[in-house]
Amino acid sequence: MNAQPASPRHALLRRIIIDLAAMAVIGVFLAIIGPFGSIAAPLPERLVTWIGFAWLGYACYRPMQGVAMWGERTLALPRWGVLTAAVLVGTVPMSVAVVAINSAPLGSLRWPGLEAAMATYFSVLVIGGAVTLLFNLVQGGARAPLTEAVTAAVPVAVPVTFAPVAPAAAPLSNPLFDQLPPELGSDIIALEMEDHYVRVHTALGSALVLMRLRDAMALIGDCEGMQVHRSWWVARSAVEDVVRDGRNIRLKLARGIEAPVARAQVTALREARWI
Repeated sequence: MNAQPASPRHALLRRIIIDLAAMAVIGVFLAIIGPFGSIAAPLPERLVTWIGFAWLGYACYRPMQGVAMWGERTLALPRWGVLTAAVLVGTVPMSVAVVAINSAPLGSLRWPGLEAAMATYFSVLVIGGAVTLLFNLVQGGARAPLTEAVTAAVPVAVPVTFAPVAPAAAPLSNPLFDQLPPELGSDIIALEMEDHYVRVHTALGSALVLMRLRDAMALIGDCEGMQVHRSWWVARSAVEDVVRDGRNIRLKLARGIEAPVARAQVTALREARWI
């Protein structure tokens, strides 16, 4: 029998535990070097403070990174642009938390003046930005579906080698179709990258599959399609309309699904007469 893939909830919990462990290591490193004058405090106090700040920073920045990933995937925004914006926004609640925690020993919350507040913000931004950059660079290799561009790894278009017909039922040895619930069938209309999963859209519904996008594309079979965005592959037969909003283009698919089109793919889509 085939091994059952880990559920999204278990995979998320595992990732959070790994990330928190990594943040604890970063906190220990910061405690040892004692940045921003903290070296004057005893080591045990620095350990508690910096590990606590590291975990608090994870709580502030990680959700913002999720928003950035959504913006990249759904709105076809540049990855590093939305990540930079996410770090700038995530630094605000983190800076407020730092001010509040540092005011605790004084017995009352004292808000600093503008100059001191900006100094705190930029100090937090330096560490938060560096850690976010480190996480994304490391996870780019460890979790390829999260950050890896796949346009160079696979052909842009998969040509039809015979008259278009509905895709045949996949063999049991196909890892992509093996993970799909039977009630969804095998008529795949789109593949959407979601974090380290692929959401497989069929004519009957959708489901998450633990697989890299480029691997799923290689297993799709003889269905004419195209990678229209770094996070999307679309079957040509599923395209019902083309939605234009200024320079942004989206493909309207069956079941009301809309797939963003990367600007780098517009020329290829026009040459293939998709748009």
